[in-house]
Amino acid sequence: MALCGLPEFTLLLLPLLARLSAGDCLCSEAALCQPIRHRPDFEVFVFDVGQKTWKSYDWSQITTVAAFGKYDPELMCYAHSKGARVVLKGDVSLKNIIDPTFRASWIAQKVDLAKAQYMDGINIDIEQEVNCSSPEYEALTALVKETTECFHREIEGSQVTFDVAWSPKRIDKRCYNYTGIADACDFLFVMSYDEQSQIWSECIAAANAPYNQTLTGYIDYIKMGISPKKLVMGVPWYGYDYICLNLSKDPAGRFHQVWYDNPQSISLKAAYVKNYGLRGIGMWNANCLDYSDDALAREQTQEMWGALKPRL
Repeated sequence: MALCGLPEFTLLLLPLLARLSAGDCLCSEAALCQPIRHRPDFEVFVFDVGQKTWKSYDWSQITTVAAFGKYDPELMCYAHSKGARVVLKGDVSLKNIIDPTFRASWIAQKVDLAKAQYMDGINIDIEQEVNCSSPEYEALTALVKETTECFHREIEGSQVTFDVAWSPKRIDKRCYNYTGIADACDFLFVMSYDEQSQIWSECIAAANAPYNQTLTGYIDYIKMGISPKKLVMGVPWYGYDYICLNLSKDPAGRFHQVWYDNPQSISLKAAYVKNYGLRGIGMWNANCLDYSDDALAREQTQEMWGALKPRL
């Protein structure tokens, strides 16, 4: 049992439970249940939401998989065989984390879960409103700091990351201590998509992640004092299909605007990642592509994965 942040008298009462024995490992080799310790110079951070499409991913690139679907031990074993980390999803109500005891308990549960599933860390995905003067503002930074300290102590080589909006300018009323959070964890995954607010903007056809606007977000994060090496660019592997509601002579709604990123636009963003020394690139989410045996689908899927490689 992880004991991070619990009072000293509690430590005396609770026995230390070691990582599950090799006999509990479901991989073909016990070594595959060991945590990944290598820290790559360049991250390719993949979100996976379940099922078995991961078998068709480009594992020559992947460094981390954030498992947001049902736990799949086969995925864990395979990722470890390729030297890639698999990390938990971490989400919690901000009103609860004001209480230090609750934070300690939540962190301990996540560490124990990661150990039991032979995982390599956690991706904290909290996309909730925070007022700058609220107790949640400081509590969120404390949560990230304490989570990182506990995971690093309990699981050798573990990774703790935090998802942030495409810009630090209080997107969807999220006033976060971005510099404090960046300092507290291994790196930030910047969600450079849904750049039209999904909460406050009108639903009008427009680009999901326009190139110039996307880059202004990174410029703003770096101006705050956050190192580019603490930033992983997230790109969208999905798009939006808008029915043209007010187009004359089209009562049946047959005219649409469709906005999405393709290999060309992603390649431009990958070039920025390389040229400005960001920590890496990733996507939401890898399951979105067509991994069928259709020849055109295979070609397009390969192009999307290939676009992640920064051009020299």
